[in-house]
Amino acid sequence: MTNDYKKNSITLPGSIAMGTGVMIGAGIFALTGQIAELAGPLFPLSFVVGAVVTAFSAYTYIKMSNAFPSAGGIGMILRKAYGPTTVAAGASLLMALSMVINESLVARTFGTYTLQAFGGDTDSVLVPVLGVGLIIFAYLVNVSGNRLVGLFSIVMAVLKVGGIALFGAAGLWASGLSFQATGGDMGVSGFVASVALSILAFKGFTTITNSGAEVTDPHRNVGRAIIWSIAICVIVYLLVAFAVGSSLPLDRIVAAKDYALAEAARPALGQTGFY
Repeated sequence: MTNDYKKNSITLPGSIAMGTGVMIGAGIFALTGQIAELAGPLFPLSFVVGAVVTAFSAYTYIKMSNAFPSAGGIGMILRKAYGPTTVAAGASLLMALSMVINESLVARTFGTYTLQAFGGDTDSVLVPVLGVGLIIFAYLVNVSGNRLVGLFSIVMAVLKVGGIALFGAAGLWASGLSFQATGGDMGVSGFVASVALSILAFKGFTTITNSGAEVTDPHRNVGRAIIWSIAICVIVYLLVAFAVGSSLPLDRIVAAKDYALAEAARPALGQTGFY
């Protein structure tokens, strides 16, 4: 199977873009409102704690990928740890299932945000249709080859990070750095649950390890790509969290949890923002 992979076909910038692109898609567009609903006014802190917890997992991925760069990802790590056992197989299947859930979350959010741009109903049947269309498009990009995947990842990462950073700066400027998402006490259990979701927002770094055999100088660059992608996402998540919290009160963030970023863009950018 390893002969089917093309070594040195994914550059370091391409692998960083791949990781940040997946993480930012899930973390910002899909999870900001849900995390705010659970954590209350402390939702920006939830992203920080989630990054710290993720760092422990990332350290394991980095060490294993440096020693055994492979396209097996978590499956390779589990096999090295437990051998070809039921534990390794079962945990690998659970990881694959979590990826399916993550993909469906991002795809549905894509459909919701797309309809918001055209004033559509977020409960419309077009939401899942657009989501399935996105998954099909992603599949076609992936089967087209690693060089196109790497180039596409870089372009999309630049657009995402640049566009979201612009929104964050505009939101903070329009609000006068006044944090409006105050009030309410969700308790310890709510905050812990929000951290679990914020960890999902960083889960995309595992995409990098799944391409370990194809990254240039994988023994060094897989780890570098993971560290850089997580660091970039922490900065972007915090910028957006404070921008959303500065633009909307907590009850409005929760009410628009499926499209909180679009709702938060209205005070800063008007109808020409995400609408």
